[in-house]
Amino acid sequence: MSELSQLAILAPGEPFPPVSQAWGPSSSAPGLLAVGGELDVRTLRAAYSATVFPWFSHGEPILWWSPDPRMVLQVDAFRLHRSLRKVIERFRISPACEIRFDTAFDDVMAACAASPRPGQDGTWIGPEMRRAYGELHRAGYAHSVETWVAGELVAGLYCVSIGRAVFGESMFTRVTDGSKLALSALVAWCRYQGLPLIDCQQNTAHLDFMGAREMPRAEFARAVAELAPQPALIWKFDPVYWNALLPPRPAQR
Repeated sequence: MSELSQLAILAPGEPFPPVSQAWGPSSSAPGLLAVGGELDVRTLRAAYSATVFPWFSHGEPILWWSPDPRMVLQVDAFRLHRSLRKVIERFRISPACEIRFDTAFDDVMAACAASPRPGQDGTWIGPEMRRAYGELHRAGYAHSVETWVAGELVAGLYCVSIGRAVFGESMFTRVTDGSKLALSALVAWCRYQGLPLIDCQQNTAHLDFMGAREMPRAEFARAVAELAPQPALIWKFDPVYWNALLPPRPAQR
């Protein structure tokens, strides 16, 4: 029996199969769990709560994934390299620079769609994904972290948040270190709020450099099961949150 014949085909509204049924590391698509279903708010909430996420190219059917192991950034393990520390120190004292949450979600998604991942010819953030995550954002479950300089959006990322579980999706930048600033701000906010981890989905050299590590899917699932039912937090950034990464600035006399 071929791998394809063993793949679950979801009808709209049908629950996801157990993630233990996802294709294993020796398959042609490790982590692939199911195909079909819908990209609506209810389905996406159920997916992320079960450690499942959609990932497919424009023109393909909806593909659902739950890789094992899972790349996860424990916020206390975030690597604040010396060069980035200096960038943040300059950024936070400049009146022209600021971090914003959720003021330009659609623009962030559009910019991420225009910036393919390294090694990919095109983007997986097609029109259907942008529509679905826009609806998820308006429902309060998807958020943007934005780097602004002189009133211009220069970098950012978007993520999903179910309760106190945070799932990173994609980022972009138009300036050096812009997306690193956005990720650093998200880490600082998570630390300040007591959120322990950020899902990074898949292993990349960049995420490894920033301190993310692979976690067994079962361990990650236990963490999500504990965090997702908890009350959601208010997504708003205050410059004081930088203190979770850097020493507080001296008081002005």
